[in-house]
Amino acid sequence: RLLYGARISLTTGIVVVLVAAAVGTLLGGIAAYARGRIEELIMRLTDLVLCFPPIILALAIAAALGIGTTNTIIAMLVVWWPKFARLAHSLVIVQRSQEYVEAAMVVGFSPARILLRHIIPNAVGPLVVLVTLDVGNAIITFAGLSFLGLGVVPPTPEWGSMVAEGRELVSQWWVATFPGIAILTVVLGFNFLGDGIRDWLDPKSRRR
Repeated sequence: RLLYGARISLTTGIVVVLVAAAVGTLLGGIAAYARGRIEELIMRLTDLVLCFPPIILALAIAAALGIGTTNTIIAMLVVWWPKFARLAHSLVIVQRSQEYVEAAMVVGFSPARILLRHIIPNAVGPLVVLVTLDVGNAIITFAGLSFLGLGVVPPTPEWGSMVAEGRELVSQWWVATFPGIAILTVVLGFNFLGDGIRDWLDPKSRRR
């Protein structure tokens, strides 16, 4: 059950972060490049979502949508994209003033091509680090929602729901302990991986 539950926990965490990163990066890039009312609309929506604690907002949305893995993933996606939009917005603003962007505009490239093929690829480093680090956070959040009964429906094994099941089995301590250790191990692994990628992408860190 522990190994089978890993498929659900890992897959959900990775899918949520990748989809949220794609949506948030696109919206943040559009906001930074378009400016004006479009930027104001997207960034105020981002601020609105960010002003709520992620786990509380995801809990409220999941409870409103109903119990189930799909509804929990949707709730997490609503909560997860703004952080990527905020980071992409700041990165694109920095890249937008670079000379290669001005050269592309002089050549006559369309704004969409400049954004998707030139600016975002040059700003992808910090986004990759955030994606790697955030997979662990997504796994913890999904496990927490499942622990509260809003994620995976028993008897399907999932680490958060397995910890919830083990609470009532005091004499069988291993039922809750090993899923908890699995969550801790995977989250630490993604944190170490994210730190390694950050050091690899930063030449200053490599020289130190």
